[in-house]
Amino acid sequence: MALIMKSATPPAPLPVRLPPAGSRAVPALLGAVFFVLYTVLALREHARFRTTGYDLGIFGQAVRSYAEGRAPASEIRAATAPPGFAADAYPLLGDHFHPVLAVLAPLYRLVPHVGTLLVAQAALVALAVYVLARTAQQHLPAHKFAALAIGTACGLGWGVQQLIGFDFHEVAFAVPLLALACRAYLDGRTRAAACWAAALLLVKEDLGATAAVFGLLLARRDRRTGLALTAGSVLGTALILYGVIPAFAPDGRYLYAGQVSEAYGLLDGWDVKVLTVLLLLAVTGGLVVRSPLALLLLPTLAWRFTSANPAHWEPGLHYSAVLVPIALAALVDALRRGVRLPLAVPVAVALLLLPTQPLASLATPGFWRTSPREAAAREALSLVPDGARVAASNSLAPHLTERTTVHLVADGVLGRSPAVEWLVADRTEAWPSGAVGRVLRQAGGRGWRVVRDEAGIVVLVRQRGQMR
Repeated sequence: MALIMKSATPPAPLPVRLPPAGSRAVPALLGAVFFVLYTVLALREHARFRTTGYDLGIFGQAVRSYAEGRAPASEIRAATAPPGFAADAYPLLGDHFHPVLAVLAPLYRLVPHVGTLLVAQAALVALAVYVLARTAQQHLPAHKFAALAIGTACGLGWGVQQLIGFDFHEVAFAVPLLALACRAYLDGRTRAAACWAAALLLVKEDLGATAAVFGLLLARRDRRTGLALTAGSVLGTALILYGVIPAFAPDGRYLYAGQVSEAYGLLDGWDVKVLTVLLLLAVTGGLVVRSPLALLLLPTLAWRFTSANPAHWEPGLHYSAVLVPIALAALVDALRRGVRLPLAVPVAVALLLLPTQPLASLATPGFWRTSPREAAAREALSLVPDGARVAASNSLAPHLTERTTVHLVADGVLGRSPAVEWLVADRTEAWPSGAVGRVLRQAGGRGWRVVRDEAGIVVLVRQRGQMR
């Protein structure tokens, strides 16, 4: 941290050398290549039933709600609603604040399929690859392969790969927004940087803290703009956390407030937390700390490391995606200040980690084969009629969100009102713990008719006139 503060003294204005005409080719090509790779990976994972109701199914129902002119709500999310919740669908703005999802509504109306979200996410991350490659090209003119190296390091970054490899999440919007904000900061365009950063408040409530810190950085160059961003971010975040979300939440409170205040989250798991930080440092050869932009990493790391949820501490899942554009923009900043580091280092680190990352599965023969379970699942889902009310297990649920009303196979689902008419379950589903087995036993005891049972995938339909 001392290195960060030392380098945080106001630098002399750095001239921006615009690249020659036509030089956008390398950043654009990188963006296009990674868009294709991300799209193929995400859609194939979905086709293999590796996506889940939590979270792709939930976001699919949210975007479908917006596309139909309704506030975002999810029947799947209702499975883990607070005690006493009796409505059919959970109001998602009472869970997290992500109105930016409404941007996808027109696209979803055009292509009403949950895969649309996966393609959009691939495009958003590919845009960040382009922006960061272009940033390196402009600010590191003496480095011939700067655009190629920084763009590749972003595209292969473990944080963004984990995002692409695990369903869809609203933070996909934050990745290009942060890239654009950091680029504008390096260019000296403080107002543009403030606008891009302010948009983070529409992505998710925790990003307001990042926007506030960004405002403090901008204040060193443009006091009025920077302080306005900080003040607006703080007030906006407070309004979201204590006004908007509780107003939509069924129990009138922000559910996750208690998860960042328990000692368990702060004092435990530091072996995992240190690993997360070390991986972040490795991507930039440790130079991330030589730029004041590194301060933007702290809000995300702070809420994650103080969370009582161990999943927030580790490098996996989608939580590190927002750190990648910040870290690489900080690397560009450090290099333009004269700090020496071969640009092969971030690429080498990304390649070294690649065998353990989602994109590596593209080179695995089994990734492209259709297993008996996949074939059985596809046949089973085709039996459910459009417009039906269905309970589906976690790995099957997202395949039904665009044409049915889907609840998760969880305790109590058979007693919902209005009643579910179909039940599609994978007997091997592990989450919610033991719920699939319990629900199937309950359905059998209540006279549900088995329509199909193959390769562990079972389809049942409620008998007409059957009492709950």
